[in-house]
Amino acid sequence: MADIFGVVADSTRRDILRILLERYNQSSAAQGELSVSDIVNSLGLSQPTVSKHLKVLREAGLVGVREEGQHRYYHLDYAPLEEIEDWLIPFLSIDVDTTAADETEVLKDEQRAFAAAIGKAFADTSFQMSHAVKDSTVTKSVKKWRKND
Repeated sequence: MADIFGVVADSTRRDILRILLERYNQSSAAQGELSVSDIVNSLGLSQPTVSKHLKVLREAGLVGVREEGQHRYYHLDYAPLEEIEDWLIPFLSIDVDTTAADETEVLKDEQRAFAAAIGKAFADTSFQMSHAVKDSTVTKSVKKWRKND
């Protein structure tokens, strides 16, 4: 038997399961069954492609089939989906603390603002110092030039 997760990993098979679920929810008659041709029409795929995917779903126990002459009618079987549900429940029951994430984001914003203020102060000080040194050098050069006159 194929791994249930591998079976539902295929998007076409998930689409088939979705169509069968919709049919099940719409109709209590005939267990929500659909013929292969109904599934083919719903998906717009070729009959061999749909039949191939239905075979995989049937082997995994996700769908059941009722044969009536040359026609086959498929319906959803929920039992194997419990394995997926059991695996997912611990992940779905995690209580995500969004306030901690918000506080972290605020802290990051405050840190950025502080870093920007320090950077600006450093740049201003650097600019002032470079001009002071430049002015001092120019003043010394002018004084030196005047002495030589």
